[in-house]
Amino acid sequence: MRGDPVVVTGLGVVSSVGVGVEEFWESCAAGVSGAARIKAFDPTGFHSEIACEVKDFDPDRRMPKKQSRRLARFSQFAVYAAAEAVEAAGLDIQAMVPSRIGCLVGAAAGGYDVLEEQYASFLKNGPRNGNPLAVPKTIANMAACAVAINLGITGPNAAVLSACATGAHNIALAKMMIQSGYADVVVAGGAEAAITPMVVDSYGCMGVLSTRNGDPARASRPFDSGRDGFVIGEGAGVMVLESLSHATRRGAAILGVLEGFGMTSDAQSIAIPDPEGRFAAEAMRLAIADAGLGPGDVDYVNAHGTSTAANDAVETKAIRLAFGSRADALSISSTKSMIGHTLGAAGAIEAIVAVLSLRDGLVSPTINLEDPDPACDLDYTPGIARRRPLAHAISNSFGFGGQNCSLLFGKSP
Repeated sequence: MRGDPVVVTGLGVVSSVGVGVEEFWESCAAGVSGAARIKAFDPTGFHSEIACEVKDFDPDRRMPKKQSRRLARFSQFAVYAAAEAVEAAGLDIQAMVPSRIGCLVGAAAGGYDVLEEQYASFLKNGPRNGNPLAVPKTIANMAACAVAINLGITGPNAAVLSACATGAHNIALAKMMIQSGYADVVVAGGAEAAITPMVVDSYGCMGVLSTRNGDPARASRPFDSGRDGFVIGEGAGVMVLESLSHATRRGAAILGVLEGFGMTSDAQSIAIPDPEGRFAAEAMRLAIADAGLGPGDVDYVNAHGTSTAANDAVETKAIRLAFGSRADALSISSTKSMIGHTLGAAGAIEAIVAVLSLRDGLVSPTINLEDPDPACDLDYTPGIARRRPLAHAISNSFGFGGQNCSLLFGKSP
């Protein structure tokens, strides 16, 4: 898609390794793991007893206490990250036309914590004793609504829900919305807080979670031959996107350019990716074409990199299909090795990592990559961050159901 370039002017992050962009990025650069034994509930007897939980989170720092009490944890994360992003962007929403500002923030799961709590209460106490806000707190689109309420945004408001590609899809559609002329600015991203008994047990029974319960910090190990599943995480990532002309008129600092995106579907299985990575590769090719670039222009790929046996090998195939001989020259890394799999927030948080990598010329590491799987034979930046000149980066997100999205960012002009 051509037209007025879409630029990034603000970022906000809530994660297990830092609340706030700079704390988060310092931890990523240092290779810090956010994994530990689950504290949200007693995980004894579960297949997986570990998670990447957000620590020392105070939602009241970014919203009135009365509002935060009416929100599920995932919506609190979204509001917090969005407020940070808008503040960093220097947006004075009240001085703008608020209907020209959009809000696209989704979640893959939504308020499962509220749902499970309320169902237990219902079984114990019977009907007519429920929380009247249980349904609106639970539904996944409430993150976008809560952000709009907190910031006073009255433009288009929606939540794309596409499993692990949720955050990336919201960012891609924000670009479309801006370039179509429907909005000048869009606050976009994803949030998740699904470290709950039912979710953790369900993923455990599915066989996709790591069972390295005695060594949480080393459990998430994308592309390593000893990987045995992902570590579930939580958090939020939100960015402020706007047209270059709008950003220039208001004198905004530009952090990066969202130059292209690609979206495809495997159309094969509700849980298993296409084994040859054909449609994941096509998403990357479409993002490169949308940006008007070639494979040789991309320097870094922030991989989906979940630490599951199937996904990591398939993504390696997909990168080779998309980039050909260029694949061996790419720097690649998985943020999930540090923050776990944050589900609906993953695509947004990892897109933010791509922008920060371009800003600082720094590729964050894939930690715990000690014995590379022969099927994962690319440069995944094992163990230690690496400095190198970066002009363009792709962030990959591949969700259950074969919902694929690749975002391509360019360095700030």
